[in-house]
Amino acid sequence: MKLFGISNCDTVRKARKYLAAHACEVEFIDFRKTPLNPDIIQQWLTHSDWPTLVNKRSTSWRALDETQKELLNSTTPSAEAIALLITEPTLIKRPVLQTEQGILFGFDPVQYQQHI
Repeated sequence: MKLFGISNCDTVRKARKYLAAHACEVEFIDFRKTPLNPDIIQQWLTHSDWPTLVNKRSTSWRALDETQKELLNSTTPSAEAIALLITEPTLIKRPVLQTEQGILFGFDPVQYQQHI
């Protein structure tokens, strides 16, 4: 089981605490320290749609120019949009939990219980 996120994100902290309380063995990947690659994002997209992956509530989203927002607002990702997520990982909805059962974006204890 892998948990992707940013170590100082409150939602990521809640997810890590929840998984630890349920004695889950989890590899944590901080994507500020370990940059993602396009293959990982493409793998996530096989389990979810593009709009679910993009965090439109982040301060990074608000700092984007209109061209970048349009790029990320499309229903299907382009290589340029994926590259933007890699360079600005705070645009990814966090945390991302990758398990044998699937991939979850964000933290929802009910969904986590079903996947661990």
